[in-house]
Amino acid sequence: MKKGLWITGSMVALAISMPANAQDAASDNEIVVTAQKRTQVLSEIPQSISVVGGEKLQQQQATSFVDYAALVPGLSLQQANPGQTRIVLRGINTGGASPTAAVYIDETPFGPSTGQSNGAVLAGDIDTFDIERVEVLRGPQGTLYGANSLGGLLKFVTVAPKLGVVEARAQAGAEITKGGDPGWNANGVVNVPLGDMLALRVSGYYRSVGGFIDTVGIAREDANDYRSYGGRASLLFQPADNLSVRLTAIAQNIRANSRGTYDADPATLEPLAIDPNTGASTEGRLTRSEFYPEQNNVDYRLYNGTIDFDLGPASLTSVTSYGKLTQREVYDATYQLVGVADSIYGGPGVGPLGMTFPALAGQKKFTQEIRLQSPTSDSFEWLVGGYYTHEKGRLFQRYLPFTLATGEAIDPALTLPAGPDGADVTFPDFLRADLDSVYKEYAGFGSVTWYVSSRFDITAGARYSHNKQRTRQSLDGSYLFFVGSPVIPEVVNGKSSENVFTWSIAPRFELSDNATLYARVAKGYRPGGPNVVPPNSPPDYPSKYSADTLISYEAGIRAETPDRSFAIDASVYYLDWRDIQVLVTYDTSIGPVNADGNGDSASSAGAEITATMRPVRGLDVVLNVAYNDAKLDEDLPAGNGGYAGDRLPYAPAWTANLSADYEWEIGNATAFVGGNIRLLSDQLSGFDDTYRTDFGRRMTIDGYAVADLRAGIRLDRFNLSLYAKNIADKRGLTSAGQYGARPGTAVLAAPIRPRTLGFTLGLDF
Repeated sequence: MKKGLWITGSMVALAISMPANAQDAASDNEIVVTAQKRTQVLSEIPQSISVVGGEKLQQQQATSFVDYAALVPGLSLQQANPGQTRIVLRGINTGGASPTAAVYIDETPFGPSTGQSNGAVLAGDIDTFDIERVEVLRGPQGTLYGANSLGGLLKFVTVAPKLGVVEARAQAGAEITKGGDPGWNANGVVNVPLGDMLALRVSGYYRSVGGFIDTVGIAREDANDYRSYGGRASLLFQPADNLSVRLTAIAQNIRANSRGTYDADPATLEPLAIDPNTGASTEGRLTRSEFYPEQNNVDYRLYNGTIDFDLGPASLTSVTSYGKLTQREVYDATYQLVGVADSIYGGPGVGPLGMTFPALAGQKKFTQEIRLQSPTSDSFEWLVGGYYTHEKGRLFQRYLPFTLATGEAIDPALTLPAGPDGADVTFPDFLRADLDSVYKEYAGFGSVTWYVSSRFDITAGARYSHNKQRTRQSLDGSYLFFVGSPVIPEVVNGKSSENVFTWSIAPRFELSDNATLYARVAKGYRPGGPNVVPPNSPPDYPSKYSADTLISYEAGIRAETPDRSFAIDASVYYLDWRDIQVLVTYDTSIGPVNADGNGDSASSAGAEITATMRPVRGLDVVLNVAYNDAKLDEDLPAGNGGYAGDRLPYAPAWTANLSADYEWEIGNATAFVGGNIRLLSDQLSGFDDTYRTDFGRRMTIDGYAVADLRAGIRLDRFNLSLYAKNIADKRGLTSAGQYGARPGTAVLAAPIRPRTLGFTLGLDF
């Protein structure tokens, strides 16, 4: 912390020394954001925020979380499969099923508000084609954005339809990956006016990404290929200057085969050199054992209507949305339930058996927000609003036996003496779990900004939220008979309700026309909820868990020279996280069961800095550096595996990214070259008592450095881009774990993509 404070002090001195004359040409290039739910330039925002524009996303071929995480200080990921991602901001993460970072698409929250639908690992990985910008707000955003924004918020801002403008753009490309299959992509967008008051914008995209991990058991080469495809349509109706209505529909599908993980040595996380099933050598290959074809299909659907009406003394905004998120996953669980299928379904003439785990996680979410806000003012601004959400979630999971030799499913039905007086009962499944949930939230919020003087203002806000939840779980199957369950099927209901108050206050002081200091103290929260309590559970099994809260203390500076040749954006912070939600394992009559619970406290302290240099015309150099010390202050409840002083999972102490891009004119064409280097320090995987006992430490994921190169040319309506990602072919990891659930003592490790070379060719109409 001392080093971070010294850096900030030095920048204050630098900023004060900068000339105070107003910017001329630079004012046309101000970055515009909507972080405070009104259109402002970045320098007016009294909090830490990163903005990645659509042009930079396209230039750096950043189409998914993994691609643009490098561009945002303080953002890290846990990803084992496309469509299965946990976002971690400023280290705020203890695992579990509830998200700590919120995802918005324009004005709409996307994804579950609770863990009843596995929302933490299903963050919306929206394709960035025809995205205007991505805004990343660090620190709690509970005042204006509500639940689950403990660590911060990621916001996709789509390109709005343009009145009176006809434009179209198409792109196509291909790529090859070392040791893997090739891939290709195609996308296009068209904007057309429909009279003077209407405009329609439609875009579509398709990406086929080749695999590079083989499976053994069922032998498949490059099995982890996936496709991502979809589109957006938006209609803008503007009958008057003070009234606009925008309707938007978004659809995206992710279709992943197998998983993006390999079986690794638990101590080193190096790939296994021998097939654990046959003893054959797998040296030099990334492989995973798989006897049943795995899949992960994720669908996003979002429909939104936004009305903006300028009433004169105030502006009214109404945002209505309906979204669906659906994951259908098939997973080979043979090594989690070794010998179980053989002991129940085996017999003469029946070969060795395994277990597969098909599962559904789904959510349907309706939201309504209404805001009334004052016009832009140099003395006082205000905003008040109300918010409502109604979310239905569902988890449906089964265990089904299959023949290892062929991968063919077998009939799981069994007839057993489970009825009254030992009467026979036929069970259609071995084990089936069905969890339905409903979450409702009502909230009122407000924000004011008082411009004390021409250079000093204070923004303050508050939000009161009330939520109600109910759950219903049904467990059925022959497994319950074998473990002696007294009632089959088991049906358990749960409910909870809570009230939460969050707030923020942020003073901002302009040192000059080109430099601003700010500070912010804010509170965020994540909803609690009911647990499904199995019969004959231990007395300490929690029937519900409480909301956890986080208070952030932050100070920062933004400054640039009048000619914009140098700019700096830096912040230091301390996060105080209380009643942290964690998963705790309990022994019950049906076996070990994970339940949500609350621990004591954790903290996160750190600093972030972004420096931008433009020493000559056409050359941009950007350096991002982030330091984070996120750790537990107290032991977590027994059965979780976390202890006081432990670093939080997937929270590297250091991340850095250096990028440079140079653009110049060649006759009628514009050429560019660029590259970036990303460095990530060591990080720790999730809490695991068993691993800690066996190895005397937590599982450590080594840090790594990745370098990318790019070049291209634009000529009239045509553009060509070439890129090389991970040119040194480093095997960095984005996650590791599942100790005890793989062959022998192996664990799963998720690598970044090997060296990939590709091109895109575009045409503007």
